[in-house]
Amino acid sequence: MKKKTSDWLNKGLFFIVASILSGCSQANSDDGYTAGDLRAVNHVDGQGINGFSVNGYHVPGLGGGYCCIMLPEKWTPDLKARVEWEVDPHISPPPPSYKDWDNYLVWEKQLKSSFKQHSAIVNIPQYGKERCGLTVHFLPCKQVKVTTACSGYGTSGYPIKEPINMKEPATCSVK
Repeated sequence: MKKKTSDWLNKGLFFIVASILSGCSQANSDDGYTAGDLRAVNHVDGQGINGFSVNGYHVPGLGGGYCCIMLPEKWTPDLKARVEWEVDPHISPPPPSYKDWDNYLVWEKQLKSSFKQHSAIVNIPQYGKERCGLTVHFLPCKQVKVTTACSGYGTSGYPIKEPINMKEPATCSVK
């Protein structure tokens, strides 16, 4: 009986390891795509971004390195990113206690009713063999820029130069 159990465990372990390795191999697959992190930088002062997605790859909130977005290994001039994001334009008062559940639900409904959804389609700039996922930059007037640069925001070689904490203008020009 011990032999059968051992064989079964070995086969199960082999299957698990093979499954994991085959999943990892998709990050650099034969169909010409490679995986990278999806990051964001919010340049707009006083505006919270609840979450965003790029070409269907969703990130809950902002921050660093959520896995993953698939990018073609070879850049083409028609390569686009459809960015969708949700903004919390207000700084809300603190929520009521969970003990006061009815008032908490009223607060939550009011909060969520102020959220705004936006979307933009932007060109993905040319890249070569070196790319480090995709970083989305949220700018005033619902503008978005993206980059595949490996250097970090604020370094000398980083292509997006807009400052952090930009004020939203009273009116935005129509493009």
